[in-house]
Amino acid sequence: MSAVVSAPRGARLLPRDGLTWFGAVCAALFCLLAVLGPSLAGDPNATGPDVLAAPSLTHPFGTDQLGRDLLARTAAGTRVSLTVSLAAVALGLLVALPLGILAGYHGGRLFDDLIMRVLEIIQALPMFVLAMFVIGLSGTATAHLGPIPITMTTKVVLLLGVAFVPYFARVARAATMAETGQEYVAALRVVGVPRLRILFGELLPNVAPAMVVQAFLAMALAVFAEGGLGFLGLGVQLPQATLGNLTGGGTGYLPAGVWWYSVLPGAVMLAGILGFNLIGDALSDSLGGRGTTHVETR
Repeated sequence: MSAVVSAPRGARLLPRDGLTWFGAVCAALFCLLAVLGPSLAGDPNATGPDVLAAPSLTHPFGTDQLGRDLLARTAAGTRVSLTVSLAAVALGLLVALPLGILAGYHGGRLFDDLIMRVLEIIQALPMFVLAMFVIGLSGTATAHLGPIPITMTTKVVLLLGVAFVPYFARVARAATMAETGQEYVAALRVVGVPRLRILFGELLPNVAPAMVVQAFLAMALAVFAEGGLGFLGLGVQLPQATLGNLTGGGTGYLPAGVWWYSVLPGAVMLAGILGFNLIGDALSDSLGGRGTTHVETR
């Protein structure tokens, strides 16, 4: 006969305040534009006679210097941004969660010290400096690792994913150490529950809420970082549209009064950043601020 010991899980619902709902709407619109926009807005690379046309019923976001519809290009760029951000956050979590939970479970021991020192070295490298260094070495063209092609999109995902690992791991470690001190973990050890079941059957579900908070905050940063790299020409390359290269490409036309080229894609990127960040903050409040850390781009 085995004893069943459970810990409190989950958290109360998001606070129903206006700021939270505003963030939810921004994030929802950003995701809808990414998912549905490319199929509804048409070919983002199709040129036309209307060059640098202002927003209208025909072209709600206006057109660029080649007559391409900016709504279609912004929708395509939003899909790239969302895809890169989701993949980078998923990669960071996949690597960081096991490391953080194991380090927290062995808190203060050699394994914990070794893992945290390695993560601190990674964390000491500013994200954009790391990106510029790696992309400067490998170039913006598709590279090959044996028979495996590594596109620019893949490079950005890998860079952001690696940069997120230390932050996710530190949150997972702190949450695991807090849970390990609870009575239910001691009871599970006493009744002889296997260590792997304790780690990933009991601790992981209880650490998960804090990681969800961190994931939303990291999504906001990933949208910003992907856009920033594109703005600098270090992200996904033209003719593929991204929110960053659209915003950067339109800045040269601002003195001529062509504000829509840069401002509207930038506003969509801002909506995604605000939306994910506000949802993360609301989730953090619902958990009493547990498991939240500030991620810096430096």
